[in-house]
Amino acid sequence: MIKEFRLPDLGEGLTESEIVSWKVGVGDTVSLNQVIAEVETAKAVVELPSPFAGVITALHEQPGTVVEVGKPIVSFEVADDAGTSPAGAAPAEEGAAKRQPNLVGYGAVVESPGRPVRRQRTFAAPAVEPVKTNPADARSVERPRSTPPVRKLAKDLGVELAAVAGTGAHGLITREDVRNYVGGGVVPAAARHLSAVADTPVPAGQPVAQGGREVRTPIKGVRKFTAAAMVASAFTAPHATEFLTVDVTPTMDLLARLKASRTFADHRLTPLTLVAKAVLIALRRNPSLNSRWDEANQEIVQFNYVNLGIAAATPRGLTVPNIKDADTLSLLELSEALTALTETARAGKTAPEELAGGTISITNIGVFGIDAGTPILNPGEAAILAVGAVRKMPWEFQNEVALRQVMTLSLSFDHRLVDGEQGSRFLADVGAILADPGMVLTMV
Repeated sequence: MIKEFRLPDLGEGLTESEIVSWKVGVGDTVSLNQVIAEVETAKAVVELPSPFAGVITALHEQPGTVVEVGKPIVSFEVADDAGTSPAGAAPAEEGAAKRQPNLVGYGAVVESPGRPVRRQRTFAAPAVEPVKTNPADARSVERPRSTPPVRKLAKDLGVELAAVAGTGAHGLITREDVRNYVGGGVVPAAARHLSAVADTPVPAGQPVAQGGREVRTPIKGVRKFTAAAMVASAFTAPHATEFLTVDVTPTMDLLARLKASRTFADHRLTPLTLVAKAVLIALRRNPSLNSRWDEANQEIVQFNYVNLGIAAATPRGLTVPNIKDADTLSLLELSEALTALTETARAGKTAPEELAGGTISITNIGVFGIDAGTPILNPGEAAILAVGAVRKMPWEFQNEVALRQVMTLSLSFDHRLVDGEQGSRFLADVGAILADPGMVLTMV
């Protein structure tokens, strides 16, 4: 029995996703919930589990294709209602009846079978002339074996992989095989350029030069979502931005002591960790900055929890994953959560649910050597704090001029939700904590 798997909605009503890569090929036998593909939504790259146990009969979309939700992307040969399994498929396990929800809404917990089992994959060679066909001339050949980057290179160069002899392990077609095939080993200049691009790992969504004087980059995936969100935010919420420059020498001294302590010895502690903790403490006294504007119901929704967003620059674009219930975490737990969030974002593995539901955000522009800016609000949030670089500067200290460590904080807020007084008090509280961490005793 043949069954089609249609691209599901991977979260928040997203209407399309891009096929990043297939983890299986036609003829592979797969088990229930085995990862069959990586797809990129407007927010993140997610792994797509198989909804069936069976044999892959067709892959309807190629890597790099943007597919609308609901369109078929892969077909399976599965056991029919009588329980007859397709050729090459493993018998159903006893535990398969224990179904649990997963990313696409169904499936069972099964042990990973490792690499998919391959069977001989054949296809009929295309006929050159529709005349004088002879059944004896019909032949089957094995499907060319190659990797996604090689297939893309071949597509860019206009090469049919079926005509290329593979010199890699077990007949695998390599980039060099494709290059050598083009022009008998003499590759045109344009082809050499595309070949060089294919040889260099380029993050998805990055530009590929199409001429000497301009570069065109498709607007899709995370970049497309970010652009739409920023435009919506900039032209919906009336932004106001305030700045505060703070002597954070006491905070940097505290950071050094914490790093040297046994408690934090094996943890990554940074200035951002202490800024985040200061923000969480200041929100207790200034809850209006932890709210959102509900236009449909004409209500201001104030959150009694904090999902702290951290802006992260990734190879696929800007994302703002958030730490759920960050206000309940200790400093040690907050440092662990920040480390995990950053590593996951840089690896491009942030799940859609980690990008949703943020209540207030921090963007660390100091890592780029920037002192201050006017950050744009993450849609649905009342405020965002930009953290500038820590610099040694001449500063007034105890009625004298001394070399101190100084940081500038930039707070943007939605003026519908936050008055100037409320925004100023919040920013002053964050600054007071960083200027003298002992001040926290007067705030909690």
